[in-house]
Amino acid sequence: MLKRVDHIGIAVHDLDATIALYRDTFGVVEWERLSLVERHMDVAICRVGDTLLEFITPTSNQAAFAKFLQERGEGIHHIAYEVEELDDALRTLTGKGVRLVDAHGRPGIHNTCVAFLHPKATQGVLTELVQLPDHEEAKE
Repeated sequence: MLKRVDHIGIAVHDLDATIALYRDTFGVVEWERLSLVERHMDVAICRVGDTLLEFITPTSNQAAFAKFLQERGEGIHHIAYEVEELDDALRTLTGKGVRLVDAHGRPGIHNTCVAFLHPKATQGVLTELVQLPDHEEAKE
C-alpha cells in the first residue's frame, strides 16, 4: 500500500529561522513558501533527495496543529506516505479497523489528495496518506 515517504511534516515557530538553519547548516537553498490562509498556516518546503520536508507554522490558534506546537514544542508533526489510490487505501484500512481522521480524501498542496490516520492507530505517529495528481490528466 505504501509506495514511499512523500514528506515529513515538522511544526516550527518561525519559518524564516528554520530556513536560515537549513540553509546555513545543511546548504539547502531551494525553498517554496506557501500561505494557506484557509488552514491558518504558513508552509516552507524543501526537497532532500526524493523526500520533501514540510515545515509548518500556525498563523492563528485555529490551525489544526497549533495546540500540538504549544504543548509539545517544535518537532516532527506527521509522516506522509504516497499511495497509489487514496480511496482504496482508506477502504482497506477501514476494513482492518484502523481509526481514521479523514474518512475521505481532501485537497492537499501541489494538487494532491490527502487523508490522515489517527495517531492512536499508528503507534503515536500522525500518518498522512498522499495520492499524487495524475500527470496525464494534468497535461490536458
